[in-house]
Amino acid sequence: MTSLIGKVALVTGGSRGIGQAVALELARRGADVVVNYLLKAEAALQVVAEAEACGRRALAVQSDVGESEQAVALVQATLSTFGRLDILVNNAGITRDALLVRMQEQDWDEVVRVNLKGAFNMTQAAVRAMLRQRSGRIINISSVSGLMGQVGQSNYAASKAGLIGFTKSLARELGGRGITVNVVAPGFIPTDMTLALDEVWREKLRAFIPLERFGSVEDVAHAVAFLASDEAAYITGAVLPVDGGLGM
Repeated sequence: MTSLIGKVALVTGGSRGIGQAVALELARRGADVVVNYLLKAEAALQVVAEAEACGRRALAVQSDVGESEQAVALVQATLSTFGRLDILVNNAGITRDALLVRMQEQDWDEVVRVNLKGAFNMTQAAVRAMLRQRSGRIINISSVSGLMGQVGQSNYAASKAGLIGFTKSLARELGGRGITVNVVAPGFIPTDMTLALDEVWREKLRAFIPLERFGSVEDVAHAVAFLASDEAAYITGAVLPVDGGLGM
């Protein structure tokens, strides 16, 4: 198992689903973790307790990453508690699905604000510490929807595709300072967000997956942990699909 001992990781949207799995996988590999959450304080504290049970230090911090001041405060809380920041996982995301002709402007704005502007806010706040360290790992959680598009998800797909362009630009900007920036693009992963989808639609989707099964949050967490490790030091600007082949 790849060791992350001595590293400090910050995972946005870390109280449930993919974020929870990522935070715990990084802790199992030796990283101290900051678990960001917006509403589910009890769930975030449970992730903290599980990380501490792995022998790691952990902290839960409430923050709306779509607000720049709160993103800055989240990074400052990380630095004041742990003294450094090595791994940033921009995972916080929401959906507000609707066909374009029915989509409300506020639903477009809110999805882009959280999913894309949130990553901008967090990265801008975190990268200053990484530049001083001349090292860091930034991993943005996109989606197969950002690669393929999806009916009823023009806002979500646009935000997740935007993360890919954002990542590639930053990889060029930051590579000379020892900071890598990569994307993990999950396919259909059963979480609270995706389980709300219609069962018939989910079964139709399963038929298009070459591996003939849905993924797990652990599948995504393992990919993130690899990109956060020293073994991935020569990988930057990459998009790693974790989708069972759905996006081919």
